[in-house]
Amino acid sequence: MDRLAFLVERTRGLRKKIVVAGSDDDVVLSALRMAMEHDIVEPVLVGPEGETRELAAKVGLNLDRCELMNCQKDQSARLAVEIVSKRGELLMKGSVKTGDLMKVVLEDQYNLKTGSTITMVSVFDVPTYHKLLAISDAGMIIAPTLEQKIDMITASVKLMRKLGVERPKVAIVGAIEVPNAKMPATLDAAVLSKMNDRGQIKDCVVDGPFALDNAISKEAAKHKKIESVVAGDADILIMPDIEAGNVLYKALVFFANATVASVILGARIPIVLTSRADSDKTKLYSIALAASLS
Repeated sequence: MDRLAFLVERTRGLRKKIVVAGSDDDVVLSALRMAMEHDIVEPVLVGPEGETRELAAKVGLNLDRCELMNCQKDQSARLAVEIVSKRGELLMKGSVKTGDLMKVVLEDQYNLKTGSTITMVSVFDVPTYHKLLAISDAGMIIAPTLEQKIDMITASVKLMRKLGVERPKVAIVGAIEVPNAKMPATLDAAVLSKMNDRGQIKDCVVDGPFALDNAISKEAAKHKKIESVVAGDADILIMPDIEAGNVLYKALVFFANATVASVILGARIPIVLTSRADSDKTKLYSIALAASLS
C-alpha cells in the first residue's frame, strides 16, 4: 500500500495558486501537469514564454489553465517571489538555482520571513518501515546549530501533526547512542532531549543521541539495552548535518525503493523543490504535501 497516496486525495480540488520561478523546466512542468490532473494547483508560470510553451507541449501540459508571466530567466526568481508575496499560496523552484531563489525569498521587502530557520522536511514511505518517517534536513542547512535543530524539530513536528501524528516521536541521530565530547551532534542530542523533558520543545517526544539502527529498529535498540519510547519507533529523524541527511535520503529512495514528499518550511509560504532524479510520484506528492500545509 502506498502510504503517501492520501496526500493527493486530501488536496484534490484545492486549486492552490502556485508560482513557479523559472518555468522553462520540463521536469517541473511535468509535475504540474500531474498535480493539475487532480485539481491540486493552479500555476503561475514565470520565465521565458517561448521556451515554456515548447516544453509544456513536450510534457503534455495544457497551458489554458495556467497564467504565463514572460520574463528573462535571470529575472524569474525575483518576479516569482514578488507575485507569491502578493497573491500566491505556494512557491516552486523551476530552472533557477536554489540559492538564487532563497536569497530573494529572504529579502525583507517581500515579507516572507517568519523568524524561523528555513529547513527541508522529507516524508518517506519506506516499504520496510511500519509507518511514515520524516527526515530533516537533507537539502538546506549544511551544519545545523543547536538553535537551528530546534527549528528543524518544530517544523517537522508541525508537519507530522498535520498528517495525523498527534505526538510525534523525534530521534536525534548521530553515530553512537551516548553523549561524547568529541562528537558535537551527540551533545546537541542530549540538550534537545532535556529541553523536551522541561517543556521547552513541545507537542512531541524527543530523545537521543541514537545511532540510526536504534532509532528505527526495536531489535537493535533492545540489543543495545536502550529503553526509550522513541527507540525503534521514530516518526522523525533529525540528522546531524546535510551530508548525512542527503546520503540517507538517496539511500532510502534508491536502495529501499521508498517514495517521498519534500517541502521547504520556515517561510510564510511552503516552497516546493523537485529534482530530475525524483520519480513522478515524488514530484506529485511534494506538491500535494505543500498544498496541504498552505
